[in-house]
Amino acid sequence: MNPQQDVSTLIAFTAGLLSFVSPCVLPLVPSYITYITGVSFQDLTDEKAKSKIRWATILHSILFITGFSTVFILMGASASYLGQVLIEYQTWIMKIGGVLIIILGIQFTGIINIPFLQMERRFEMRKKPLGYLGSFLVGLVFAAGWTPCIGPILSTILIYASTAKNFTTGILLLGVYSLGLGIPFFLSSLAFNSFLSAFDKIKRYMRWVTLISGIFLIAIGILILTDTFREINAFFNKLANP
Repeated sequence: MNPQQDVSTLIAFTAGLLSFVSPCVLPLVPSYITYITGVSFQDLTDEKAKSKIRWATILHSILFITGFSTVFILMGASASYLGQVLIEYQTWIMKIGGVLIIILGIQFTGIINIPFLQMERRFEMRKKPLGYLGSFLVGLVFAAGWTPCIGPILSTILIYASTAKNFTTGILLLGVYSLGLGIPFFLSSLAFNSFLSAFDKIKRYMRWVTLISGIFLIAIGILILTDTFREINAFFNKLANP
């Protein structure tokens, strides 16, 4: 992987981590884990029962992560493909996309509220389908019905993917984004007690997390709007190929 790709993938991975700690995802992690595994909250926190349910938790978590990763990667491929079809309009796509990302970032910080962007698109499954396939399906539903809180961050990566020169860039970026979101979820499911302890500390700073996430989006939007992203990539490309 060249330095140019390193910059993009680092941003995508960071975006995935920020999505995980967002107010829409982090507080729901315990519920998601108990829902997809079919194991009670008490069993997950019981040290004696831990060894019995560890492998089931691992498999259910992997399938859940695979489910939402599949949707995100397909979205990334679609964004890159659309960007290639509209390649002659990429300058306008970058400018409009940059402005949109800045607006999403401002909305994310909570400094101003845009009612239209607060509309939720969440699908609920009251009863999980049986078996491991059910965990994969829940992952698909989770990705298809993300709330506005995770939407701005994901939209930023999709907009950037649409300005890429290669079709595979969207697949790569959304795959890395899914890793950023999936790895902490997987670790949380393995160390449930540790996650609950850490969550009690993190939730005190949730307002700062959303503010930092919003500033992150605004910065990316400015880089795309001013075409500075390409200049940064060109700089790293020169370093790699003197």
